[in-house]
Amino acid sequence: MTYKKRFLGLFIIMLLVLTGCEESSPSSGTALFTKVNPAPLTITKNPDQLEQILVEQVKDEASSIKSIYDVAVIKGSKDILVAYKVKHMSRFRMKGIESDLNKILSDKFPDHTFTVSSDYKIFLESIRLGDKMKDKDYSEKQADKRLKEIINLTNELT
Repeated sequence: MTYKKRFLGLFIIMLLVLTGCEESSPSSGTALFTKVNPAPLTITKNPDQLEQILVEQVKDEASSIKSIYDVAVIKGSKDILVAYKVKHMSRFRMKGIESDLNKILSDKFPDHTFTVSSDYKIFLESIRLGDKMKDKDYSEKQADKRLKEIINLTNELT
């Protein structure tokens, strides 16, 4: 009887330890499998109304393409990152979708520089950056540096 209790106690402790080791946040944990629909973000902690309207318009323009079903937009000090997920049946046209989106965004917002990516890793990293930006201790400088790293990663992948 004591062996069963010890085994059950050890099993419960191991279960608690293993469930406590999850590193990712709740929204980034399911970002690859489900539609997350993250709010568009700016690196600045207190963005002005024009910046907020800009990122929302960029998200609306990207979402208007019927092959795209989830969009994450983050505006940095210089660049705007647009990471998106494509519907499964449209994956054969990914290069065409990316060029269409680039053309739409550069025509609609000619004064801004866009980095557009359909890579899941870039989408996931942008969701994680958004989660980190919610933390008050995470500075604008750190967020801008991380955004530049994600953009550099995007350029390396292509």
